[in-house]
Amino acid sequence: MRLFGPSGRLAQGVNLEPQTTLQVARTLSEIAAHCGADLEGDGSRLIVGPADLGRAGSQEISFLANPRYVPLLETTGAAGVLVGPGVESTREGLTLLRVQDPNRAFTAVVDLFAPAEATPEPGVHPSAFVHSSAELGDGVSIGPLCSVGPDSMLAAGVVLHAGVQIADRVRVGAGSVLHPNVVLYSRVEMGERCLIHGGTVIGSDGFGFEPTAEGWRKIPQCGTVILGDDVEIGANCSIDRARFGATRIGNQVKIDNLVQVAHNCHIGDAALLVSQVGLAGSAVVGQRAVLAGQVGVGGHLTIGDGAQIGGQAGVTGHVPAGAEYTGWPARPVRAALRDVAQARRIPQLREELRDLKKRLEELEEQLKEGQR
Repeated sequence: MRLFGPSGRLAQGVNLEPQTTLQVARTLSEIAAHCGADLEGDGSRLIVGPADLGRAGSQEISFLANPRYVPLLETTGAAGVLVGPGVESTREGLTLLRVQDPNRAFTAVVDLFAPAEATPEPGVHPSAFVHSSAELGDGVSIGPLCSVGPDSMLAAGVVLHAGVQIADRVRVGAGSVLHPNVVLYSRVEMGERCLIHGGTVIGSDGFGFEPTAEGWRKIPQCGTVILGDDVEIGANCSIDRARFGATRIGNQVKIDNLVQVAHNCHIGDAALLVSQVGLAGSAVVGQRAVLAGQVGVGGHLTIGDGAQIGGQAGVTGHVPAGAEYTGWPARPVRAALRDVAQARRIPQLREELRDLKKRLEELEEQLKEGQR
């Protein structure tokens, strides 16, 4: 398709205006039934999708989960709003959908309007390469420019989107989906129903070097990476193979974009790692632990089950199970907040110290005068 003519102007007939997609409208009554809400108001109004409370239009639905946004109920343009118990509005024409947990209910509403992702047809694209010794289960889909190496196995229903690279002796569990340009190095094992987003690399060498008289000598990394079931890994993450043994990612672990997991790390079931988290070698993250954005964890440290680490914290010691840490170095939240509060007083303390010093000098001068 030709977009630009010889002069650099748009060729005639080319339309770059946004193209609207056909939306399925649903009544507020249908939405209330879908998310288990009690309807208060006109349930016949048609809704074309969800929206932010402050920007919603007359054919959209929103939600109120934070009490500080209650005033927006009187100004929102939304046709309906999911609210919790006790929340009221005097705005004429606004339909309330009352639920115990508006945030969870709104997730169900968004899912109702979310377009279904197209599922590739089973089969191997002509431009893909599959080694003759590889095993493909029923319904496997391998997209353009993919590569599947020797003795690798893709179980039933696995989807490889364009450009995915699978090395030798890799195992990918049933129903797993790998988005464009994911790379699985040799001997990586992945459980069932995993979802790996574009650009992520699993099984690359761990970062290990020893100093010698001639320079840095690379330490061999002969281990692998093992992922459990129902793991989701965001875009452009790096999960390094172990020096020996395995780097392990437990069942139902959720990892955001741009996360680094170094060699021999172990991440427990249902742990959550938010964007730009970095784990140094042999770090252990317990089950259901939560690491907020940009948390850094030192090597050979353990974060206990259910612990929560605040954003940008630097973990330099072991964290007990169930603890809440933040700051640098990471420490219990109460202690960290106390330190921050004390640090904010430093300018005031400096002024007080300067005043005390001045008064002391004046007193010393008076004392000297009295002794003369």
